[in-house]
Amino acid sequence: MDVKATLGQLRQVKPANFKGVGTPLLVLATLAMIVLPMPAFLLDILFSFNIALALVVLLVAVYTQRPLDFAAFPTVLLVATLLRLALNVASTRVVLLEGHNGGDAAGKVIEAFGSVVIGGNYAVGLVVFLILIIINFAVVTKGAGRISEVSARFTLDAMPGKQMAIDADLNAGILNQEQARVRREEVTREADFYGSMDGASKFVKGDAIAGILILVINILGGFIIGIVQHGLSFSQAVEIYTLLTIGDGLVAQIPGLLLSIAAALMVTRQNESGDMGQQVVQQMFDNPKSLMIASAVLFVMGIVPGMPHLAFLTFAVLTSVGAFFIYKRNEKNKQQALELAKKGPTEKSLSEPKELSWDDVRHVDTIGLEVGYRLIPLVDKGQGGELLGRIKGVRKKLSQELGFLVPAVHIRDNLDLSPNAYRISLMGVASGEAEVRHDCELAINPGQVFGKLDGIETKDPAFGLDAVWIAPELREHAQTLGYTVVDAATVVATHLSQLLTNNASKLLGYEEVQQLLDMLAKHSPKLVDGFIPDVMTLGNVVKVMQNLLNEGVSIRDLRTIVQTLLEYGPKSNDTEVLTAAVRIALKRMIVQEIAGPEPEIPVITLAPELEQMLHQSMQATGGEGPNIEPGLAERMQQSLAGAAQKQEMVGQPAILLTSGMLRSTLSRFVKHTIPNLRVISYQEIPDEKQIRIVSAVGQQG
Repeated sequence: MDVKATLGQLRQVKPANFKGVGTPLLVLATLAMIVLPMPAFLLDILFSFNIALALVVLLVAVYTQRPLDFAAFPTVLLVATLLRLALNVASTRVVLLEGHNGGDAAGKVIEAFGSVVIGGNYAVGLVVFLILIIINFAVVTKGAGRISEVSARFTLDAMPGKQMAIDADLNAGILNQEQARVRREEVTREADFYGSMDGASKFVKGDAIAGILILVINILGGFIIGIVQHGLSFSQAVEIYTLLTIGDGLVAQIPGLLLSIAAALMVTRQNESGDMGQQVVQQMFDNPKSLMIASAVLFVMGIVPGMPHLAFLTFAVLTSVGAFFIYKRNEKNKQQALELAKKGPTEKSLSEPKELSWDDVRHVDTIGLEVGYRLIPLVDKGQGGELLGRIKGVRKKLSQELGFLVPAVHIRDNLDLSPNAYRISLMGVASGEAEVRHDCELAINPGQVFGKLDGIETKDPAFGLDAVWIAPELREHAQTLGYTVVDAATVVATHLSQLLTNNASKLLGYEEVQQLLDMLAKHSPKLVDGFIPDVMTLGNVVKVMQNLLNEGVSIRDLRTIVQTLLEYGPKSNDTEVLTAAVRIALKRMIVQEIAGPEPEIPVITLAPELEQMLHQSMQATGGEGPNIEPGLAERMQQSLAGAAQKQEMVGQPAILLTSGMLRSTLSRFVKHTIPNLRVISYQEIPDEKQIRIVSAVGQQG
């Protein structure tokens, strides 16, 4: 059974599972060739494979539309060079060990290349081989290396300008976000490619130098081994080892020359899409003037006495005929262009300038998150980014707590920001901005720690606490010292959660309230039937719910909210009065969220004389808010902040208890300056709860 199961598993293995193993196997085989001895027939196969590989690479370089379409070329060049050098080592071992047995001792391929080039004259063969190396080293490789170096430098220098051009097109509406992202990736790939080509050209140059050294070593080593160890005569040693060495060198240098030419073609091409052959023909033979002048020069050279008349006059006729046909083609194209111009613009050209429509108006995002380019890995799932999941969790948590669906967060990159910066915007207005380091973790000081950490000191963007960016390996050490350690994605998500909580009222609109009422109608149809517009307008309902959210009250208990508005709506249209009525109806939920289930509520109150003065001021202004003298307002703020801080230090909630007339005004007064202080009225204390006054603000003495 086990054997059958194993065979069944082997049958299920798909060929796709073996993709990508070719290059690793080739590298391992290269290392094996350097160490292990190889028979002559295997050398023949590998030399043939090496030549075929070089031909394929050259043809791919010729027919590639753009250099970036063959971005793997530097890697291919490196692997092919290593293979060729490994074959040199393996063939050198065979030549020196078995060369005394004859010309085919190192394989048929080496013997054939040596015999064809030498042609019975070893001096000629040696000269031809050296010329091939000089062409490869001094001409092709050196020129390609120089072009690669210059291209890499200028490509890197041009990157900022290209990025700015992409941003300008994006801001002008020529490109959308996806097109801009593709363009930026292409600019980065171009810089990486030419930088890699600059380094890869050094491999080809070193390979040419190695070819010369291997030639000298093989000939000298062969002479010594053949004469000393195997007793060959000088002429026999010269014949055998020169044949084998030149054959071996040619088998290696011809693929090397092909790859050098391929590298030169890649770096000399412009980064434009198009077939290289068509581009060359079109650009060289587009103007007939050059061919006519060349034809005239060839004709003059052909009639000079002593010159080969047939060759020069033949090419003079061919170039003149080519110039004639090119001239006729250009004239025909000009005539067609004139006819099209007389007919006027076509329907297609008339339709190209598209009229503006409402689709071209870009609306602001309800919630937006912009990140610098170094923070893109945080929002890219392909790079293991966790921020998208954290944001989804934040939206789910806030939706459950607040009582309505928090809108989606639109995320995009922004090159105007610092690389490590992010910006949170609400309704198109920036509401929060900070910098994070995605490769570090943030150790936050909660108030009491037992040591310092090595890192970059900063502030927690959500709550403004002292913090330090530390390396991930210091996480456990920081926790032992009392720090709260979170990663960069959590920092951004927490900041976003804090901003959304503080601005929840801005996220609730007519559409969201109508959806809430529609959901309530499914469970309580009689409650909602006739509520809008018979009792209240939708606008007033939205305003009441926004007031509740602005004061930190959840609208989860929608049934109670609607029941209260049904009761008080016919009596008053004042949304402040209606909000106060709803708060009284929700008093148990409000107090439980602030103080928990404890039967006793610790509260801060205003001194009776201060509260009486504020009441009189409210009555004097017609209920529009107390007219408080600036000095008194500052002292009140300081006293309330101090009392709230004392409550926080002992681990108790900070609650200001006041009259219903002052509650709304004082709530707005402390909302931004003392955010941890909650303001409730006497009517909002449940009957079963007891109060305990911990501080009286404004009390004399």
